[in-house]
Amino acid sequence: MFDWIVSLLGRAGYVGVAGLMFAENVFPPIPSELVMPLSGYLAAQETLALIPVILAGTLGSVAGAVLWYWIGLRIGEERLKRFARDHGKWLTLSPEDVDGASRWFRDYGWRAVFFGRMVPGVRTFISVPAGVARMPIVPFLAFTTLGSAIWTTLLAYAGYLLESQYEKVADWLNPISTMIVVGIVGYYIFRVIRQSR
Repeated sequence: MFDWIVSLLGRAGYVGVAGLMFAENVFPPIPSELVMPLSGYLAAQETLALIPVILAGTLGSVAGAVLWYWIGLRIGEERLKRFARDHGKWLTLSPEDVDGASRWFRDYGWRAVFFGRMVPGVRTFISVPAGVARMPIVPFLAFTTLGSAIWTTLLAYAGYLLESQYEKVADWLNPISTMIVVGIVGYYIFRVIRQSR
């Protein structure tokens, strides 16, 4: 699985990195904690370059955040909660997720947008209450971009630094990465079933 993911990212290049990071923000079961370190690993292998990897990851992440901001702006919190109740199981989005992100935003404002970009689970939905509250787009983009850039840089640089270790433990990483992907899919199916009930 590790080799397959690395091969996929290597073929897709920076567009693939940006696309996966966009998808990670729209469809939470895709973890940035897997995408960006492997992209950093490819940069260490000189298949990709580190700075463009970070820029592509940040761009994809911000694009996903802007999509959720726009959804919050256009449909509002109550309609989104109704949507989450009726159809959110496919995105593993529940009304409680929307409430949790809204509480974060009410309590912390711009800090929620900035730090929320680095918190798994919150990162995906923190843009919704910012849109609902009609946070001005320029500060929203500034804090979202800064938080996303820090997160993608840390993850990509970790993969870059661990390049030699990746090679040493490749035989271990293949089954581990397979288990991670199976676990993510299993968790997604569990959330869909639980929210269906």
